[in-house]
Amino acid sequence: MREMVARTGVSERLLRYYEEQGLLRPVRLPSGYREYAESDIDLVGRIRTLLAAGLSTSTIAQVLPCVTENLEPTCPVLIDQLQQERDRITASIKALEESRQLLDGVLSKPVVNSVTDSA
Repeated sequence: MREMVARTGVSERLLRYYEEQGLLRPVRLPSGYREYAESDIDLVGRIRTLLAAGLSTSTIAQVLPCVTENLEPTCPVLIDQLQQERDRITASIKALEESRQLLDGVLSKPVVNSVTDSA
């Protein structure tokens, strides 16, 4: 596993999590150690890219079998699912932008001194 950590830059904890989520399937040796294939290095890269795109691990588990190494779709149904994910992300971005505008409004106002003179 240490070699996989070194080659991917992903912690052991995350590699185990990806395995728990069904994203990685290393071979288990009789000793219990995990043995990763060379292709798993690229797979971890695709997982990281899809996570960075805002997809959940459950969605990634559905997407991975339907994309090539270059993340080109191979399943027509994938397009609809990814469009739904894109719409969800777009809605989240809109909500965050509205929150930022509210904060900008607060930050643009002068600070009011709330300390009163008690003398």
